[in-house]
Amino acid sequence: MRGDGSGLRRTEVPRRGAQRALHETSAGTATPSLRDEAIRASTRRPIKVADLELCGPIQGLLGLDGYESAKLLVRLHGTPLGWTTVPIVDGHCDARTLAAAVRRDLLEPLVRELVHSRLAEPLTDDALDIRALLAFTPPVRTRVRPSVSVAVCTRDRATDLALCLDAIARMSVPATEVLVVDNAPSSDATEQLVRERYPGVRYVRELRPGLDWARNRAIAEARSDIIAFTDDDVIVDAGWVGAIADIFADAPHVHAVTGLVVPHELESEAQQDFESYGGFGRGFSRAWHLAGAHHGAGRFGTGANMAFRRALFDRIGRFDPSLDVGTPSDGGGDLEMYFRILQEGYVLVYEPRAIVRHRHRREPERLRKQMRDWGKGLFVYMRRSADRYPGEQRHFRRLTGWWVRRYILRRYLLTYMRPAPYPRDLIIHEVRGALKSRRAYRDAQRSAQRIARESGAQPPNALRPVAKGEGSVVRVTDAVAVRAVELAAPARPITDIDSARAVQLYLMRDAQPVGTFEVRTGGHPLSTPQQRDTLADFFTPQLLKHRREEVGYEIERWFEHRHANVSSEAATSARPQADSVSIVVATYDRPSDLRACLRALIAQTTQRATEIIAVDNHPASGMTPPVVAEFSSVRLLSEPRQGLSYARNAGIRAGTGAIMVATDDDVVMQPDWLEKLLAPFARDDVMIVTGNVLPAELETRAQQLFEHYGGLGRGFVRVEAGGEWFGSWYREAVPTWQLGATANAAFRTRIFTHPRIGMLDPALGAGSPTGCSEDTDLFYRVLAAGFTVVYEPSAYVWHHHRRDMPALRRQIYAYSKGHVAYNLKTWISYRDTRALFHLAMTLPKWQIKKLVRWVRRSNDYPLSLILTEIAGNLAGPWALWRARRRARRLGAADL
Repeated sequence: MRGDGSGLRRTEVPRRGAQRALHETSAGTATPSLRDEAIRASTRRPIKVADLELCGPIQGLLGLDGYESAKLLVRLHGTPLGWTTVPIVDGHCDARTLAAAVRRDLLEPLVRELVHSRLAEPLTDDALDIRALLAFTPPVRTRVRPSVSVAVCTRDRATDLALCLDAIARMSVPATEVLVVDNAPSSDATEQLVRERYPGVRYVRELRPGLDWARNRAIAEARSDIIAFTDDDVIVDAGWVGAIADIFADAPHVHAVTGLVVPHELESEAQQDFESYGGFGRGFSRAWHLAGAHHGAGRFGTGANMAFRRALFDRIGRFDPSLDVGTPSDGGGDLEMYFRILQEGYVLVYEPRAIVRHRHRREPERLRKQMRDWGKGLFVYMRRSADRYPGEQRHFRRLTGWWVRRYILRRYLLTYMRPAPYPRDLIIHEVRGALKSRRAYRDAQRSAQRIARESGAQPPNALRPVAKGEGSVVRVTDAVAVRAVELAAPARPITDIDSARAVQLYLMRDAQPVGTFEVRTGGHPLSTPQQRDTLADFFTPQLLKHRREEVGYEIERWFEHRHANVSSEAATSARPQADSVSIVVATYDRPSDLRACLRALIAQTTQRATEIIAVDNHPASGMTPPVVAEFSSVRLLSEPRQGLSYARNAGIRAGTGAIMVATDDDVVMQPDWLEKLLAPFARDDVMIVTGNVLPAELETRAQQLFEHYGGLGRGFVRVEAGGEWFGSWYREAVPTWQLGATANAAFRTRIFTHPRIGMLDPALGAGSPTGCSEDTDLFYRVLAAGFTVVYEPSAYVWHHHRRDMPALRRQIYAYSKGHVAYNLKTWISYRDTRALFHLAMTLPKWQIKKLVRWVRRSNDYPLSLILTEIAGNLAGPWALWRARRRARRLGAADL
């Protein structure tokens, strides 16, 4: 049945959004509350973290038994494009699914990187055509890189350190030197490890406890122009040092670089919670942070992945030893340094090509301590920076207000409004840490001063207060420099812009202007990498505008042709379960319609092993068996418990196919319908495919009004909805009713035994007090589990609408009840309060609009049907209560 009932028109489906994974069990009255964290945690399985490089052949993921999904860092020529998440089914995920996920989630970042790579050379007339971009091979870098010293600050974690040093030894561009700074060790385990296993690594012991003391010791010991810092609990990427050195070489005015930090693994619940909470990642776009007041320094990067010109510390001082791990402050040393760099007028670049993989805390207790340290370290950083730069105190007070309102209160309230992707108490622990920051700051200052006196070092308060604007290396005016850039010529840095705050670039092709944009420079030169970044941002939207489908098609062909195994894998993988199909037709005393439907099913053109099961949902009438007897290949089942869900569940349990197809007895279809409906199952992530439902006739007023109401069709454009789509709805209920109906749908049989999906809910659907929406509820659960639903309009059926007005009113009344009942279930059973917003705001607003249109005579939809819809909506809560009582009485053991 149609799971709509609201009459709401279909809206455009967002492409992307924040993924939300609900943790639930089977449908129906046995479904537990998602608010129960113990149940939520117990259903989670590990998530595989891996790289997906698009330059080489895309290969399916194998041997992942026990994993729920895979979180893939998609890269092109080593440059990270973003994350895509794919479900793991029976321990594997095929190459087609991976390619489709890249196109679905990362089309724009992929095109931008293609454009960015092409800008490394002068542009020809057709250089930005998508086919030319896909065929382009980036040039090999020949520019000399500066020397880089890698410093690993550690304390009593020899096992972790060994993994870190092993990764450093595998880098494609080796460091000039590697330093291990052993900070106040309690044993000589680290020293023995370095001296015995890593003879090329220089060991330095720093007895003063505190991460910033160790960092300062590394600065004193380093011999290279660039000092790159990382932590002992990370695995550096093979291109880490190369990416850092490249940006320093190509942009001489840059004095600090931070990089991308991704999870090394997501095996435990605590690791998944930390990544959902925000993790260490700062995005996949290079960012140029210029001189000026930048108070929210956390967005610039993290201390596990940062590098500096060594000469910088002679100008602005070294790290503040009263801050960060190993001191009462427990953090903030990296943030304070970033803020100081920018406040003094220097440039910091976030370079996502410089990647390290962090091993998150595996234990919940350690994660909660980390959250407390985050809150404490943030506010200690702000107190320290406000003391050093008194003129910025007002800005720090504003940042505190933002942190309380937007970062804490808003996120905390949202955990009640929609299924939370992380435990709510993580927010509480971060607040607790922040409340301890005042005392922590005072204790940290005293401790650092005591250590400095005992060791004869410069005390931390030697960093004198700086007046606003004092000491900045640049003097920025309000001027905007104007420069022309010839696209057909090699790119050159623009250095003659003096103290201008920005430069207005005019793009020229054959001496003719073709575009313009402004680039903020903050009084610094405009380097070649920054030009390429801004040009890529300028050209990418133009390339995709009005051509997104064409570009997506060319990229899909690129996957198929260049990565031959994407298509060959699908062609050669003969999976038995993909070849067997069970078609379930639930029927209730409609012999003539059933006969026409079965004839159309028998006539399907397919090579698959196919069985047809007719489920008689009213066996007492005796009307169905004579019709089924006319078709020797059709199996007849009886389900005396009235209700479409009961009938379909009976057919699903009896079926032997790996794919279950559901259709109604009042539809007919073309001979190629089945193959078109099943084609999307070539991908492992697709669990449900729905098709279009067209009217077989529009001869009566009732049939015409049903189409006016919305009908059963969902348009003529193919739609894919997955976990990203499910999580993209901010406050509105997830509109699963836009994805089709079980009058024309196919399912992988395995979903009905999946612990977070299950069978159709007998409290929903035709024949129950709710009247419909068993299909939209099933779609919801499949999407929440991270799988994909595809609406394929080419797989269409012809539906015989109700011919008379009384039957139409009963149908619309049932749909309206079921729509409200379904939304109430998503709130009651899954704690998804987006449904409440839909019921309290969106649905009444829609009905009011209908009434206004009727008053204005702007359409011919009758008032009686509008009132029928409203009456059905109001009856929805009572109908759900009755339906659940009925399901308990009749039995829901099949769930």
